[in-house]
Amino acid sequence: MKQVTVSGAIILRSNPLTQQNEIFSTQRGYGEYKDGWEIPGGKLEPGETPEQCIVREIQEELQTTVQPVRELGIVDYDYPTFHLTMHCILCTIVNGELKLLEHEAARWLTKETLHSVEWLPADKLILPEIEKLL
Repeated sequence: MKQVTVSGAIILRSNPLTQQNEIFSTQRGYGEYKDGWEIPGGKLEPGETPEQCIVREIQEELQTTVQPVRELGIVDYDYPTFHLTMHCILCTIVNGELKLLEHEAARWLTKETLHSVEWLPADKLILPEIEKLL
C-alpha cells in the first residue's frame, strides 16, 4: 500500500470577542476527498521535518506564516488506496490573514462547533486532542 506522510496545522487562536479558543479548519476544494473538512497542511518533502513542512505548506496554501509550537499527536490511518501518517502540529499565526488559495471554505471552530463539519476520517482521530485545547 502506498505510504503518504503529511503535516497538519492545528492553528489555534483566542477570540477576544467570545473569550474562547478556536481552531482553523478548511474544506478541501479538489481531489477524491473534495468537500471534506480537515486541518490544513500537506505532504512532507524529502529531508523536511514535520515543522518545516507545516510552515511551508501554510505559506503556500494560505499565504500565512505560522510558528510551530509542538506536535499534538501523530495519526495513522488506512484509506482504501494509501496509508496516511499525519503529524499534527499545534501552531500560532505569526503573519498573514489565512487567504484561501486551494480550499473551498474555512471556519474557525470552538469546542461547541468542532463536530459541526464533516471531518475527513483521519482528521477525526486527532479531535480528542484538539478538544483539550478548546
